[in-house]
Amino acid sequence: MPHTHPYRSLFLGGILLILTGCTLGPDFQRPAAPQSTGYLPQGASVPSTVIAEGTVQRFNARQAIPFDWWTLFHSTALNELIDRAFTNNPTIAAAQAALGQAQALTVAQQGFFFPTVGVNYMPSRNKLAGNMGGNSPGIQGNGQVIQTYSNPAGPIYNGPAYYNFHTAQLMVGFTPDVFGNNRRQVESLKAQEDEQAFQLEATYITLASNVVATAFQEASLRAQIQATEKIIKANQDQLDILHAQERLGYVMGIDVANQETALAQAQQNLPPLEKALAQTRDMLRALAGNLPDQDIPQKFELADLHLPEDLPLSLPSQLVEQRPDIRMAEEQLHAASAQVGVAFTNRLPQFSITGFIGGEASTFDQMFHNGAGFFGIIGDVSQTLFDGGTLGARETAARQALKQAEAQYRSTVITAFQNVADTLHALDADAQSLKAATATAQAAHTAFTLTQKQYDAGYINAQAQLTALINEQQASLSLVQAQVNRFGDTAALYQALGGGWWQRKNGDPHTPVATLTPQK
Repeated sequence: MPHTHPYRSLFLGGILLILTGCTLGPDFQRPAAPQSTGYLPQGASVPSTVIAEGTVQRFNARQAIPFDWWTLFHSTALNELIDRAFTNNPTIAAAQAALGQAQALTVAQQGFFFPTVGVNYMPSRNKLAGNMGGNSPGIQGNGQVIQTYSNPAGPIYNGPAYYNFHTAQLMVGFTPDVFGNNRRQVESLKAQEDEQAFQLEATYITLASNVVATAFQEASLRAQIQATEKIIKANQDQLDILHAQERLGYVMGIDVANQETALAQAQQNLPPLEKALAQTRDMLRALAGNLPDQDIPQKFELADLHLPEDLPLSLPSQLVEQRPDIRMAEEQLHAASAQVGVAFTNRLPQFSITGFIGGEASTFDQMFHNGAGFFGIIGDVSQTLFDGGTLGARETAARQALKQAEAQYRSTVITAFQNVADTLHALDADAQSLKAATATAQAAHTAFTLTQKQYDAGYINAQAQLTALINEQQASLSLVQAQVNRFGDTAALYQALGGGWWQRKNGDPHTPVATLTPQK
């Protein structure tokens, strides 16, 4: 039976360890979904609510959230403006570039799994010193032999020797990932890459939500301005009547003064609304990627908007899959977990292998002939014995960063659930306000209609008719605000539930560089 040298077994075992390796450090485990059955306290429920003229807005846990959820408001202008914003807003380009950077960094780190190969060529032109003692052999230089002579009485003088020298070599370096340090580095960078992908999704959702909210604000301001202008006109008409009555002696000066005060107060309400509308238009231009002097054709009126009747209400277990901010926090946690493995393996022995092969000669064509070649292979194992506690402290810091990421993840989940709960409460309150505002507006309209008939029949004077008109417009203002609140909080619900990014279809012009889907 042949005898196996113990060093051969040790060498083969080392090679096997280098090739197979292992991955030390904690393996990441996805956090479990919260043990929650709803978004409201126990016993509370989300009611279906009447939104206008008997229409009921219902919550449905099975209702899908489309990627383009804003189309449910049935506004062509809104759809066009969001498409424009997705194309031109620089926040999208910045998020896409950040994702591309993260992807490139992951690929760069994966390159360390492979050997590094390089070539080096170093030609030189040299002059040998001429004052050398003793006999010296001839030196080949430019094809000539320079003879040296000895002088027993003192130093000799050699003629100067000029010669060329060429060195070329191929170098190969490899760092075996014995304990998984590089695998953990790649794992951490891949988690950061996924985090940036979710950041891009969040950027799309946030931009769309901002455009929607600003468009609703413009529609609200236009309606408020129209109602305020009618109120101002009615007050002006009343003042004109009082002036005429004062000249005829039917009213006193105090009645005119009171009406002038009412008119001035109504007029005072208009400039803030016009300023807010101008600033809202500025915001829409900026969201569309335009400068203030580059207008957009889209304009928004409440009459052009439709309130969705069926609203989604995802299960709590689905929310942690759908919210980009929660998924970002999860990837931050994943990256921090991998960094613990990196810090731990940095304290273990480090291995490297370097090999080189080449040739050198005084002429280029002789570098690899007549024994001019050379080669070498170097194995290196290093282990830090003392570093003042640096590596240990770095591992401790990495473990503390992991704890921080865990706490931040829990905080993000709590905030997300709170966000949904706040939106549900807002929708409930909006429904009650809208119901009351609708009833008030209908009553004021009825009163104005009856007053107008009485005025036309000559039973009441113009002042009573104008007062009814003012009351109707005041009620209209309250109704507009209640309607816009309902629109805004409906849009906020789609955002709070994750925005439907996972429903994006292939071929959509706004598909991110890397498309992710909720994990089940």
